[in-house]
Amino acid sequence: MRHRPEAALVLAAGRGTRMRPLTDTVPKALVHVAGQPLVDHALDRVAGASLRRAVVNLHHHADQLEAHLAARPSTSCARPSLDIALSDERACLLDTGGGLAQAAGPLGEGPVVALNADAIFAGPEPLVALLDAWTSDHGFDALLLLVQREATRGYTRPGDFFLDAASAIGTPRRRGEADSAPYVYTGAQVLSPAARAIAAEIAREDPVFSMNLVWDRLLAEGRLGATLWPVGPGFPAARGAWIDVGTPAGIAEAEAALERWRA
Repeated sequence: MRHRPEAALVLAAGRGTRMRPLTDTVPKALVHVAGQPLVDHALDRVAGASLRRAVVNLHHHADQLEAHLAARPSTSCARPSLDIALSDERACLLDTGGGLAQAAGPLGEGPVVALNADAIFAGPEPLVALLDAWTSDHGFDALLLLVQREATRGYTRPGDFFLDAASAIGTPRRRGEADSAPYVYTGAQVLSPAARAIAAEIAREDPVFSMNLVWDRLLAEGRLGATLWPVGPGFPAARGAWIDVGTPAGIAEAEAALERWRA
């Protein structure tokens, strides 16, 4: 059985250009959906998976995000305890792969979860499903959480991956030159120490890089896997969705989907 991660990186440093004009004055991670900021939705997912430490990277309107996180209660009746550290990218926005490499210290050793702050899951706890798959017997050094494109809301792109899966975990294939692909990356993944070492190696040459460079290395070596969210019969069409909150229109989509799920 794979070692279970103890920490998560919440990627919240982006400029949020598609969310303008809202992000002209606030970081995208502090845009409210259903009464709370996006970053708090993400941190609640981390706590809901029984992870006790989260690292949040920051860049755009960093002072506001830092102040918000400092004021966030570490625990409450509704929230399990969660220790939060910061990875400061004020000097330079490092992209997703560079952000992972930069946060190596506060993340500690071992496997880690990485989670985008600008996605909403209206359904079963996504990280619980992802970690259940991660701790099973497989040979991958990174595991992506995918969703069927038909189960997305606010998503307008043609999909990211095909998936060869005879069981709960399979090998993803990039869309490439195809017009569309049936599965979308949800922004959540688990990375082993070996995958993190690839990110550290790339960062020594150029600190600003996408996680795609890590995935490409793992794909070439047969070490990138994927599993699907959500789990359970009758889901997702009748019960919920994954929502890309990258634009102002995505806020309404997310609030409607959350209302349906909670009802």
